Amino acid sequence: MYQHNLLSSAIRRALLVAVPSLALLACSGDDGKDGSNGAAGAAGPEGVAGPEGADGNDGHESSLLTPGLTRLATVPAGAEVTGAFLSEDGDLFFNVQHPEDTNEAQDADGKVFNTGTVGVLTGVNINKLPKNLVSVGVPRTEQEQETVQVAYGQYQVIAQTGDTYNNKLAQGLGHILDASGENEVAIIDSPDFNGYIETADNEGYLFTNWESVPGGVSRLKIMKDADTGRWSVDEDDVMMIDFGKYGTIANCFGSVSPWGTPLTSEEWGNFGDNTTDWNNPAAEDKYKNRDTLAKYTDNDAATADDADVFPNTYRYHYIVEITEPSSAAPVPVKHYAMGRFEHENSIVMPDQKTVYLSQDDTNGVFFKFVADNEADLSSGTLYAAKLTQDKGSNEPLTTGFDIEWKKLAHGNNSEIESWIAEYDNINYSSFVEGQSNYLTDADAEAWAAGETNYPVTNDGGSSVTAGKAMDDRIAFLESRKAARAKEATAEWRKFEGIYINPKRAEEAVEGTDLVPGEDVKDAYVYFAIADLDKGMIDDEGDIQLSSRVKDCGGVYRMRLEADYDVKRIEPVVMGSTYRSTLEGAERCDVNALSQPDNVIVMDDGRIIIGEDGFQDNNTLWLYNPKVND
Repeated sequence: MYQHNLLSSAIRRALLVAVPSLALLACSGDDGKDGSNGAAGAAGPEGVAGPEGADGNDGHESSLLTPGLTRLATVPAGAEVTGAFLSEDGDLFFNVQHPEDTNEAQDADGKVFNTGTVGVLTGVNINKLPKNLVSVGVPRTEQEQETVQVAYGQYQVIAQTGDTYNNKLAQGLGHILDASGENEVAIIDSPDFNGYIETADNEGYLFTNWESVPGGVSRLKIMKDADTGRWSVDEDDVMMIDFGKYGTIANCFGSVSPWGTPLTSEEWGNFGDNTTDWNNPAAEDKYKNRDTLAKYTDNDAATADDADVFPNTYRYHYIVEITEPSSAAPVPVKHYAMGRFEHENSIVMPDQKTVYLSQDDTNGVFFKFVADNEADLSSGTLYAAKLTQDKGSNEPLTTGFDIEWKKLAHGNNSEIESWIAEYDNINYSSFVEGQSNYLTDADAEAWAAGETNYPVTNDGGSSVTAGKAMDDRIAFLESRKAARAKEATAEWRKFEGIYINPKRAEEAVEGTDLVPGEDVKDAYVYFAIADLDKGMIDDEGDIQLSSRVKDCGGVYRMRLEADYDVKRIEPVVMGSTYRSTLEGAERCDVNALSQPDNVIVMDDGRIIIGEDGFQDNNTLWLYNPKVND
């Protein structure tokens, strides 16, 4: 009907023009005076609508990527991109975390991606990629959607959940045993952080986090064929790291320290800010983590209630350094002095003392730790960031923040461990409704106010510390409560991976010449925010951004200054406009970021970003920050 009306209007306009023209052509004498306009005639009847046209062909998806973005790889359906790690020789490791167990397609090596997978790009040195790149396409066919697709090189599977290596790992890779080493308590298809530590030319140890409760870390000795670039595993040198009596939980992202030790991060699995409920029998325990942790220490226990040891929540959620990484028995050390919270990862600066740490939770905090001594994370001072947002600005792509560091406390592992032990004997029978056996907001406020004693339970204090002389345990056992009490900003949402390039950082701060062909004056700490949501867009507090980007997420950076300090946060690249009325992959443009999870930095300053988003096939991106500099 709309097309018919347009046609009728066009005919009428043509007639109005054509009739006077014909009259002029018929007369050869002088023009007479214009006559008066006649009355308009009645409109004629509407004609019959013409037949409906055939459907047009489907349009093609836009090929316009966000400027500076290159789609290096996509992972199979259901999977996150995790574990991005770039070796000195340009080997890019990354993982396929929790893919759909229904995936059936095989890659060129006959591998099927229906469980946790650890792999590497072969046949290409990522450090030598040119500036102008092409992207791998968005997966279309079932084969493309169920396998890893890459723009450069070939993705080689190194290991998958359940690999036994001729029974060297009898229960299989990613299978977590209890403290006795005899009974299986978890099977994990979620490999996260990778850290490669070279021990000789073309060989070394690959450490991989396995993210669950209890969690784990594997160590595989791997070798690269110098001619083909293909990797193999020494099946006589494989292990799951022994984390001792209490184990570890939710080993998420991580990093390798400047002195060559993996730093694994304990993330989720506790009750967040609601520690008070940890021993509340009636508390909702969505993941049954109390029972699972109890079963780790006492495999005969069915629940935490009947275990020999009720799990002490203060023994979890730390940065764990794997010392002696190349020895027959690596030694994990939990660094209590670096604070207790939902750690995504930590990154140590080239001074081997300054560390930046991210909290992956709703209303999280950005922390800094400065060690007392180089290459020793066992003691130091913990800080939390207080932000001031740019005035008159709330657009995520252009709004930055100034940083003021709030000192929390100085501590050491030994003293903090003694405080932790005071909570070992708490269990369900210790719980009293309306009171707490753990540290509270009232404890944090009394500490921040400089009170000489802890408040009593009637004033909201903990039963363990009630009336005792004040100490600094709150800063290390409930770091977010302490930061909030010191007026630091606790509004971040899903603060993910945080990273530097050590060569660029050292050259910029100390003036050393480490990056060939470039005089590096500025270097940055980068971090990803998966969701710009909740406390970041609630129009309250220190962070008050618009909801335009929301769950599409983005990447920020901080310029390194003297002594590896940072004073300013700037946005780098954001996801597209969040389309809340749409479902699935349509909520965030497939050609832009969708919930960036982790980020690493190349020698030339470009960054590699792994997605944990809404897309049918998440992407491993390469981004050049210089496009907006």
